Amino acid sequence: MSEMQVQPWSAGTWTTPPVAVTEDGPDLLVTAAQGSDAWRHTSYGFVHDDAHALLAPLPSPGAVEVTFDLGWDGQFDQAGLVLRADAETWLKAGVEFSDGSPQVGAVVTLGRSDWSVAPVPGWAGRRVTVRASRAGDAVTVRARVDDEPFRLVRLAYLPPDVAVQAGPYCCAPTRPGLVVRFRRWATGPADTALH
Repeated sequence: MSEMQVQPWSAGTWTTPPVAVTEDGPDLLVTAAQGSDAWRHTSYGFVHDDAHALLAPLPSPGAVEVTFDLGWDGQFDQAGLVLRADAETWLKAGVEFSDGSPQVGAVVTLGRSDWSVAPVPGWAGRRVTVRASRAGDAVTVRARVDDEPFRLVRLAYLPPDVAVQAGPYCCAPTRPGLVVRFRRWATGPADTALH
């Protein structure tokens, strides 16, 4: 992967402010509001646009990485990264706790949301890095745990002519008290390989 530049937490602006935000050394501790989520229409019939995303402009081509500790087990608790153009054009990728296990996946929203996931029970209690690389009309999403190799999560379409902001996010659709420890937020050049 290309050389990444660590971003200060102060570089971003919250889409929806969390319940609490605390800097702990280099880490950022974020407490999510109960009921916070990001989703549009598909299957569930609702629109939620109040996930806590800390975003700054991301050039295209360009890449963003977010690292966090996977230390939660509440239904639909989630954290990762977001690329957002507007309320109807965005991508979130990371780990969500669902059906009794951590699931690595992505939601791509172009008017309506979709969702792809894969169980990663061995990631519980470990450090996760999610990476999204945007070039042309494609976003390549990869993730890894600790220092293991990145694995491909998703190759998704995003309109090439829209400007996006990107950065870490979390939300807690079903419960209060989710606290996510974000370890790192970095940006840099887009990947040279799609997968």
